[in-house]
Amino acid sequence: MMKFLFMIFFMMPLCFKKNMFWLVQMMLFLLMFFFMNINISLMFYSNFSYIFSCDIMSFGLIMLSIWICILMIMASENLLKVNYYVEFFLFNLFFLLIMLFLTFSVVNLFMFYLFFEGSLIPTLMLIIGWGYQPERIQASMYLLFYTLFASLPLLMGIFYLFNNMSSMMIYFMKFMNFDMYLMYLVMILAFLVKMPMYFVHLWLPKAHVEAPVSGSMILAGIMLKLGGYGLLRVFIMMESIGMKLNFIWVVISLVGGFYISLKCFCQVDVKSLIAYSSVAHMSIVISGIMTMNYWGYLGSYILMIGHGLCSSGMFCLANINYERLHSRSIYINKGMMNFMPSMSLWWFLLLSSNMAAPPSLNLMGEISLINSLISWSWITMIMLMLVSFFSAGYSLYLYSYTQHGKYYMGMYSFYMGLSREYLLLILHWLPLNLLIIKIDYIMVWL
Repeated sequence: MMKFLFMIFFMMPLCFKKNMFWLVQMMLFLLMFFFMNINISLMFYSNFSYIFSCDIMSFGLIMLSIWICILMIMASENLLKVNYYVEFFLFNLFFLLIMLFLTFSVVNLFMFYLFFEGSLIPTLMLIIGWGYQPERIQASMYLLFYTLFASLPLLMGIFYLFNNMSSMMIYFMKFMNFDMYLMYLVMILAFLVKMPMYFVHLWLPKAHVEAPVSGSMILAGIMLKLGGYGLLRVFIMMESIGMKLNFIWVVISLVGGFYISLKCFCQVDVKSLIAYSSVAHMSIVISGIMTMNYWGYLGSYILMIGHGLCSSGMFCLANINYERLHSRSIYINKGMMNFMPSMSLWWFLLLSSNMAAPPSLNLMGEISLINSLISWSWITMIMLMLVSFFSAGYSLYLYSYTQHGKYYMGMYSFYMGLSREYLLLILHWLPLNLLIIKIDYIMVWL
């Protein structure tokens, strides 16, 4: 694992050389290729060293991180055109990638906390430095304080854990069983805010709406997955108390997911709608993790990866429209089929994956999570039906509203989709729909 870290680290000076924008991206493709070819064991930690290790969960999420970073560079060509602090942008992106790589690969719980929080800094830089509106400062503050407020208790919990276990290895936690209410609360609260769970989700739409396209992509693609990854890791040592209390979070998440799905129909901002749909998807993931059964663990992992690719692709689409119309309003982004008929296909493909149509990973994840929740309690069926139905509803609403109708006459300049943009979208869509062929690798671990 260290070799990949060094590769990223030594790519950093490339950012500051002239005309290296696309070379940096090619080097990341190379890194992705090397990383894909490492040997990992499906059943337990492999590539184990003093600090790093990699099991299937880390492997999938690190791969997703590298992939989204490659696509962020591709989506941000506009910065290169106007030469808007490109070098610093690339440096920031590498810093973020290192933080994410370390978060997913360390075996020490304190180190995990450190990098989990550290990934916040470059994200804030992205929003404040390359965001669009003056409100981005407020959005950044929301993001910062929501995350930090929940994270300090987590740090205290980790110190308490170290005091009791005399070790911080995540791998040793399966031998522990903490049956303490406060411990349970502080260990999962930070991750629930990061996911985000309903009630603590208010930072997400703000951050998404104000972030540049690359910020939105990394937020939707990876940042929300940090919470799920953390939950999957810490529940090993809180099984007995989890059995008692987890129903609270399942209820909040499922009812919240339904409310958020309704809220999606009220949005007039395209980015805001996509951001709220992320909250609805993540609420099902939280519920699945909280059932603490095999189906729930697998489903939440698959849906996290599927949603990372799908949501990121949708933010790219919203940005493609924004670059042409200079507006994110759903009233102005109308009748796009007249202008970009081939882009309409990509809207359809990504939104159909968003509503969990086959053959996307989202479908496999949702089937698995529905299995897990209904085996946990049949009453969840009611909410799951509503959430699934309305998620199809708002996806259709977004598609029909943006693609059909009479186009806005005030558009003063316009051009078709570029080959770079089509490549960007196909690189989101292909892994999302082709990984289903190798689903056995994702479904047979633990």
